[in-house]
Amino acid sequence: MPIVHAYMWEGVDDERARKIIAGITRVFTDLGTPPEAVRVIIHEIPKSRWGMAGQLASERQVGGEKKNL
Repeated sequence: MPIVHAYMWEGVDDERARKIIAGITRVFTDLGTPPEAVRVIIHEIPKSRWGMAGQLASERQVGGEKKNL
């Protein structure tokens, strides 16, 4: 039974979570795994706890201006 952990920034709404889970499940069913055997866990991480290029994602600046990531 495959268990997939998807790490994302917090704020994923239910509709998007459904699409993510369905899409990941589809990858495995295309490979012959029964859909009921696939488990998907979405971990939502605050941007203030996610680092990119040595900076917090919540404070990341690109080209001199703060990017709304």
